[in-house]
Amino acid sequence: MLDKVRKWLGEHVVLVDTISVAPFLSLAVGSYLGAIAADPSNTSLLRVAFAVALLLPLVLRRTLPMTVFTVIAVVAAMQMVSPVGLIVADLALLVALYTVAARGDPVRAVAALVMVEAGFLVALLRSEYVGWDDWDTFALYTCLILLFWVVGLYVKARRRHFAGLEERTRWLERERDARARVAVAEERERIAREMHDVVAHNLSVMVVQAEGATYAIDQDPARAKNALGTIAATGRSALAEVREILGVLREGGDEEEYAPRPGLEQVEQVVERVREAGLPVEFTVDGPRRGLSAGVELAAYRVVQEALTNTLRHAGPEVGRVLVRVRYGEDALELSVRDDGRGGGSVAEVEPEVEPEAGSEAGSGAVDGDGGGHGLIGMRERVSVYGGSVRAGPRADGGFEVVASLPLRSDTG
Repeated sequence: MLDKVRKWLGEHVVLVDTISVAPFLSLAVGSYLGAIAADPSNTSLLRVAFAVALLLPLVLRRTLPMTVFTVIAVVAAMQMVSPVGLIVADLALLVALYTVAARGDPVRAVAALVMVEAGFLVALLRSEYVGWDDWDTFALYTCLILLFWVVGLYVKARRRHFAGLEERTRWLERERDARARVAVAEERERIAREMHDVVAHNLSVMVVQAEGATYAIDQDPARAKNALGTIAATGRSALAEVREILGVLREGGDEEEYAPRPGLEQVEQVVERVREAGLPVEFTVDGPRRGLSAGVELAAYRVVQEALTNTLRHAGPEVGRVLVRVRYGEDALELSVRDDGRGGGSVAEVEPEVEPEAGSEAGSGAVDGDGGGHGLIGMRERVSVYGGSVRAGPRADGGFEVVASLPLRSDTG
């Protein structure tokens, strides 16, 4: 409500100034009209004219501050040489001085102060009541003039200060909105990456198991039944992960999550599902296990999951085994997924230090399931967040390998 009132007053300055001047103008004119009625021969009529000429321009003091000051100064000078003498309406000159100091530039403000002070000095010297030795009166009125002028400068400085605060507030609001948009984009990218990892891995396992069950359903019903059970378990696991990821989009962030975020403890479950899909996997953990942050655990889990998914898709029938190794070093967590198979495509993306040579054959982790190589890009982005690195490419003795390193800092453990 207060802001609306302030805004309205700022948009109707002429009307506000008119309302402010009207009582003083009526009081001055009324007092002099009474004197005119009592004695028409005195100078009261001239006083009324000067009072109107001094007060009326103040209705435009904030619209045309320097013009209004000049008009009032000229009227005051004319009054000084007239037989009227000083009147109460002369305070209009001080109000105009205040307005120039509050709204004009410093040069004009100083010029207006000098003009008023000089005019006041001349008026005092012309007065029959004040002489050269009457410095008390001069000092008193000079302090009054300086008071109006200094208050005007203070109001101007304060107005600029508040304008700067408002501009800073608007800038902070724009920055906040920009940060919010960036945060939303990052969250969307994270959700898309999580969805890609979950769907790509679990659907790959389900497709391989379904194809195996199709071929084995007549010759080996037990094996087909086992494959269908694996498909069902994998589907339930994928559904739980998808519900967990999409849970962040629900309204009310304090809702209970469906399952904890996966980490290195769940890598063995991924390995077991890949084994059930028919891929021989050896899984080893070297070094004492250490407590890691949830983000590092999730990044490591997704690297192994993505590498095994690509191996399952692209290693080909000649794969003999896949080696998955997790090593807890002193300064870094090292992950490696190696196979000895022969993939069917070319390397879609690798780190700069492992660019494949011309004519080299790609390994199992060469490309993502959609042919765009987004899996390895996702690995690199995940690991780079924590200052790690990913190296992916064909091995010299055949096959493909993915090696990742995540630094172990004190703040991540």
